[in-house]
Amino acid sequence: MAQEKEKFMREAIRLSEEGLRAARGGPFGCVVVRQGKVVGQGNNQVTSSNDPTAHAEVVAIRAACRELGTFQLTDCEIFTSCEPCPMCLSAIYWARIPRIYYANTRQDAAAVGFDDDFIYQQIPLPPDQRTIPMEPLLRDQAQRAFQEWAAKTDKVKY
Repeated sequence: MAQEKEKFMREAIRLSEEGLRAARGGPFGCVVVRQGKVVGQGNNQVTSSNDPTAHAEVVAIRAACRELGTFQLTDCEIFTSCEPCPMCLSAIYWARIPRIYYANTRQDAAAVGFDDDFIYQQIPLPPDQRTIPMEPLLRDQAQRAFQEWAAKTDKVKY
């Protein structure tokens, strides 16, 4: 079992190196595995796609969901070359992936210029104390969509 896990982590690391060398983005790679088979993979493509959300984990999750035809990956595991940033960790939770394996730590990432600590510090703050100003606007009008969703009998919950 440990050997199989190492095989998948080696693949995530290989993808991180491949993406880096191809100038796709930062040195990050990831695979999503289901029943011993890679069902999604990716490397960081932020700079090559001009998409700040194109982190390796997000790319791999999107690929796995397309491959499996689902938005929940409850029977999958994710292997990533680095401890997930706050955005990627959130995506993993939203995808319902029950286990994460990672190689480099967030401290390792910070040491080479990828410091997410600022975001980790911002998340628990009340909105009015965050660095990026947040202002509520038109809540009453927005509530209509929420009320309609609450009453909807054929909704697909996620």
